[in-house]
Amino acid sequence: MKRKTLVTILCSFAATMLLVIAAAAFLLLPTSDYVETPGEADNIRNFMTVDGQRDQTKGSFRLVSVYLSPANRLDWLISRVNDTYSITPREEIQGGVSNRVYAMISEYQMKTAILSAEQVAFKAAGMADQLHTTYRGIYVASIAKNSRFAKKIRIGDTITKIDGRHFNNASGYQKYLANMPKGRMIELTVLRQGKILTYTGKTVHLANTKDKDYPKGRSGIGISLVDNVDVMTQPAVAVNVGQISGPSGGLMFSLQLYSQLTSENIKKGRNISGTGTIDDQGRVGEIGGIDKKIVAAQRAGSTVFFAPYVKPSKALAKLTGGPTNWQVAQKAQKKHAPKMVLVPVRNFQDALNYLKDGTIIKTK
Repeated sequence: MKRKTLVTILCSFAATMLLVIAAAAFLLLPTSDYVETPGEADNIRNFMTVDGQRDQTKGSFRLVSVYLSPANRLDWLISRVNDTYSITPREEIQGGVSNRVYAMISEYQMKTAILSAEQVAFKAAGMADQLHTTYRGIYVASIAKNSRFAKKIRIGDTITKIDGRHFNNASGYQKYLANMPKGRMIELTVLRQGKILTYTGKTVHLANTKDKDYPKGRSGIGISLVDNVDVMTQPAVAVNVGQISGPSGGLMFSLQLYSQLTSENIKKGRNISGTGTIDDQGRVGEIGGIDKKIVAAQRAGSTVFFAPYVKPSKALAKLTGGPTNWQVAQKAQKKHAPKMVLVPVRNFQDALNYLKDGTIIKTK
């Protein structure tokens, strides 16, 4: 009887272990989605030098990131009970492009964020004459399926001319095309890996452009774009962020650089995090994963967090399909970082005003 009992126990144990292994294997099976979780809040002084020197002053400006990785079934289960885990379809993250192209676009967005931050910081520091920009053209970030150039130009190309005309900003190219009739033949001059190429094709009608000047849409070539600008500064600025990519560090880069250029004590020894894109006029734009970034900032000990602010409205919610960054940030701060000061910013100056004298814009 003892032998049979031992065999029965061993068989039961083996069956249980097989079930555990099978369950574990099932939970670790990959899905077609991504999981987003809080990342790091890195001190920007470790990435940036001005005239070869790092910032040595007390306090920190932090670049806040999220971790984005392929999700498995366990991640999906965790996301049901832990709001710091978010599952997002791959298509929504990458927009239908390959992993390689998505990585290339994200790296270029980071480069653009740094260049815009340089322009903003030098101008704000009264050093605009020590900043020189060269507008190369429009960087192709995505190509619509209905574009007549879809099989000709590539993501990563820079369009330098349209019909032989070079403009000094993306708006110039857009306005040139806007009122053309659908199907007008045009010629693009394209820079690709150091080579100049030319392609001809027809314009298409672009609906839902969110452009108030063209409520019924306009003509275009069917691409989303990023300005391709070269910036030279004196003193020289060098930034190396390693594997971090994307456009959302623009605001914090501009604050760190302004602090070093002016030697103003705007940090005042504080541990400051924040997020938001920035353009060359200092306007701050919304980003993804702000709730995760607040958690990352809280874990890094930040007492201040800058969040992009756009006035919420029913029309905006209908257009974007969700809450604003500010609305999400307020909820996350209340739950995960109640002692952190959440500061709404529309532009670089809003952030600078808070750092200098504590001014916070009204949000109602």
